Amino acid sequence: MLTTVVTTKGQVVIPSRLRRKMNIKKGTKLSIEEKENEIVLKPLTAEFFERIAGVLHTKGKLSKLLLDERQKSKQKEE
Repeated sequence: MLTTVVTTKGQVVIPSRLRRKMNIKKGTKLSIEEKENEIVLKPLTAEFFERIAGVLHTKGKLSKLLLDERQKSKQKEE
């Protein structure tokens, strides 16, 4: 089991082993879900969007749109 500490600002550090495994890099956005007594973080990476492609039967158009939007946001940050 991995552990982390919440800072006074409510921040947590995701251990490097998990960041590498989940392809989480600086600027990666995370979705946050509340499930009963759990907090679930999911990285919104290209792999995530490829995995959910087809769920909405948009033939990948929605995934492409979201990835394009993410790329634009990333370029603005740089």
